[in-house]
Amino acid sequence: MDWRSKVRTIPDFPTAGVLFRDVLPAFSDPAALRGLVTEMAERLRPVHPDVIVAPEARGFLIGAPLALELGVGLLPVRKPGKLPGPVVAEEYALEYGKSRLEASAETRLTGLAAVVVDDVLATGGTVLAAARLVEALGGHVAGYLFLLELLDLKGRERLTGAPVEALWSL
Repeated sequence: MDWRSKVRTIPDFPTAGVLFRDVLPAFSDPAALRGLVTEMAERLRPVHPDVIVAPEARGFLIGAPLALELGVGLLPVRKPGKLPGPVVAEEYALEYGKSRLEASAETRLTGLAAVVVDDVLATGGTVLAAARLVEALGGHVAGYLFLLELLDLKGRERLTGAPVEALWSL
């Protein structure tokens, strides 16, 4: 099962002019989900990450099975107000608004190689914020990996200092 056949394009969501790429149908099909996790794991094995960093929410769906497949840790980075205690936070711009990501200030990534994963690379704002959180917690970003890259939005240009890969570029 090729997971790409399950991706839907939804025009004008969440706002007019945006073509939303919906990967969730690929997650509901066990063969497609296995295929995309296997494909991502194969891309990451040579990097030898210590931790997968996954932004809320669709990044969680990719990051958890990928971390299990690779035998590494998972750092889910959350939207505001979802974590108890002190947090470190990074604001970022989306192609259709602004948001913020947070991680527990008690998390220690000192000396760890992190790979930031998400479903779609658009403008790069979300994963750039996640990368800044990795650095604030003492880790270093060893790479970025996405299911889809939207080439017209040039998000790759913002992600410097580590390799950027996507399984499918549109």
